[in-house]
Amino acid sequence: MTLLWSGLALGAVYALVAIGYNIVFISSNTFNFAQAQLMMIGTFVVYTGLVTLRLPVLVVAVLAMAVVLVLAGLEERFAVRTVADHETQLVTTLGVATLLNGATQLIWGAQPLTVPFFGSDGVVTLLGGRVYPVEIALLVVAVLLVVALGWVSRRTMLGLALVGMSEDREAAMLRGIDVKRLAFGAFAFSGALAGVLGLFVGPKTYAVATLGAALAIKGFVALAIGGFGSVPGALVGGLAVGLIESLAARYLGAEFSNLSVFVVLLVILMARPAGLFGRTRERTV
Repeated sequence: MTLLWSGLALGAVYALVAIGYNIVFISSNTFNFAQAQLMMIGTFVVYTGLVTLRLPVLVVAVLAMAVVLVLAGLEERFAVRTVADHETQLVTTLGVATLLNGATQLIWGAQPLTVPFFGSDGVVTLLGGRVYPVEIALLVVAVLLVVALGWVSRRTMLGLALVGMSEDREAAMLRGIDVKRLAFGAFAFSGALAGVLGLFVGPKTYAVATLGAALAIKGFVALAIGGFGSVPGALVGGLAVGLIESLAARYLGAEFSNLSVFVVLLVILMARPAGLFGRTRERTV
């Protein structure tokens, strides 16, 4: 159970990255390669606020949200909106990710920084396994976020408008939906979310300049397994990746952990090319 809890907590981190991918993808059919780097920036801002400046937790949460929200908004305004097609947007968002990686190393250095958890640091026993409170918090946050986003997408006009944009952007515009404003709002929200999640992700992964690249790959795998556009699928895919990685490292060796994840990904995509919860759209040509 200790191994399972550790794998699920790691998978929750991947799921949170995949959820951020989906928030932007659902609103504008754009894949934001810099989402994991935005979460990485959030962990460093949290470290600076809690350790360097010794600010209260609520102030640090607001600070991290504000900083990463601004970065995400600037990315949408200059790297996404100014580009006409989605294929080129992949390149520009990848460029933003590279820029954030370099800026992080320049500002905070390359050494891992320990981010304290605002809750208890003691190990607890749960269902026969030993688990840290931050790992429980990661799982709870991931599940609650999926539930909240599912409710918004089905029960509110904003959520229905975003779903409509993902289905047919031109039809949404003809219906009077301000697609540019909503797309910007989705980017800003994903950035604010990535910032505040640094409070939970940082204590699990540490704040390190290579975190963005690692989370980007595993978050993308979680998204591909769960299905593009499916928030519950992102959660299932992330937890699956975390469990596979932990179990493979324990029973096959650390060198097989990444290999096992991609083998499972290939098997799932061969059986369901759209992912476990993805939908295949058919059209007459």
